[in-house]
Amino acid sequence: MVRGGHVQKKILLLLLGSLALGLSRSPDRSIRIIKEIGREWQKINRRQLYRSVKSLYDSKLIKKETDKKGNISFVLTGKGRKKALSFQLFSMEIKKPATWDSQWRLVVFDIPEHQKNKREIFRMHLRNLLFFELQKSVFVHPYDCRKEIDNITDHYQLGRYVRFIVANTIDNEVQLKTHFEI
Repeated sequence: MVRGGHVQKKILLLLLGSLALGLSRSPDRSIRIIKEIGREWQKINRRQLYRSVKSLYDSKLIKKETDKKGNISFVLTGKGRKKALSFQLFSMEIKKPATWDSQWRLVVFDIPEHQKNKREIFRMHLRNLLFFELQKSVFVHPYDCRKEIDNITDHYQLGRYVRFIVANTIDNEVQLKTHFEI
């Protein structure tokens, strides 16, 4: 993904949104997904769209399917879904609630040396999510973030090395409250 990379990224995410639509059981959520997908498709320049779809197809990130009526559609391949999910990982944010529930979320990990790259990427994700680093492999956050951590650990297949702990107190709580402006 070199030229038109942002368009290719958008196409993959929109196709992933279509997948989310198929998995959604809520009519309200389905309508929101459809509206958002429609708005985003309209923003893409048609010439860039054609080149980007061809490039994604050539890269085997999407595939062409034809139904019995001859209608052609493009869908994500497994490789394309993985790539689109990786884009989502980098845009995740932990929502700050109106009031803090006085609980600390600790992420503790011991990722083996032979998976050093995954360990560094995992640390990078935690920093991007604004975790506070207590130690090299112990990070803390004041807000609910279980879903985000599960998404990251699932994507990189690190579940067996990562522990998620919810704690009522931490001995340096004053420093943490100051850091997170609680």
